[in-house]
Amino acid sequence: MEQLLNEIQVAFLDGEINKLLATIPEDCPSGDFSVHYNQGEELFLRLAEDFVVPRFPIHHNPKIPTPEASYIIPLRDLVRRLAARLPAAFQGLSYYFDPNLIQSPSFFRLYKVEDQVYLYILSLDLTYRPFESRLLEAGTNDETPVYKTKHLYISSEIVPLESVTWRDGRATAFTIRQLISNTWIGETGRGYKERGIWQDNDLSKFFSRLVLPEGIKVYPFYPLFCKYKTICASVPFLRPDYRRRVLPLLHRFIRQLGPEMGRIQDSLKTGDFSEKMPLFTELRGKIPQPWKEVFRGHVSRPYLNEREQKEFSLEVPDR
Repeated sequence: MEQLLNEIQVAFLDGEINKLLATIPEDCPSGDFSVHYNQGEELFLRLAEDFVVPRFPIHHNPKIPTPEASYIIPLRDLVRRLAARLPAAFQGLSYYFDPNLIQSPSFFRLYKVEDQVYLYILSLDLTYRPFESRLLEAGTNDETPVYKTKHLYISSEIVPLESVTWRDGRATAFTIRQLISNTWIGETGRGYKERGIWQDNDLSKFFSRLVLPEGIKVYPFYPLFCKYKTICASVPFLRPDYRRRVLPLLHRFIRQLGPEMGRIQDSLKTGDFSEKMPLFTELRGKIPQPWKEVFRGHVSRPYLNEREQKEFSLEVPDR
């Protein structure tokens, strides 16, 4: 069956990985890591010590819903080692195989707030980055290299769902609740310099600044952002308590701001986001103060890495 654009399919659940993850206790430690963004706004964890990424096959027929042994066996070992070092990151999660994204193994958990279901997704980006890794074994046309690194690139987000498809007691697909119409605006430039214009970044700024305390500097962290044509919540700190802290805010935000999506999109069609926009000022005045306290104390600090490229560390008070 062809995958829909607003649907995340669960092609395969690995019993061995999920049995391992199920043994992680609720009171497990977070592990030794710090949270960063690179200059491309990509989120990564910097671990205290290197970890080894094993060899994986590069190609997989997306029509085949189950992974090959050459993929799942080394992945089981990698997850076992990462879960031992970052237990809170994987606590309560289940692994699922996406045949379209074999270099980004993903883990999920479902949450329910009132009558609304939410999906938390943690995805690992295992792409070899030569400037941040030490090559141990070269790759081939069919297999990825073996390398060592302290940087674990991830995406970590909570997504509102329209529905969950179940079969034989397990989830097989998640249909995303789309709250935003097409974010495509148009094009600019001519010839080879032509580029598309999208509203996603401006919408993310609009949503995030509504709930952030005034004057706080957290770029490139967007706590609420536009993806999948909906409003998602970012979870850069991989702890169950952080997920539970952000989830109620996302739920209340969608309930209150969902009906305003048309007005918000229309206001951004004529120019870039600004906190001086009349609609932003109007809506920010309606945001309850407790919503703005969720991210108080979050601080982003820019610095230059060893290659003189800008990166950002994101800090949060332990509460």
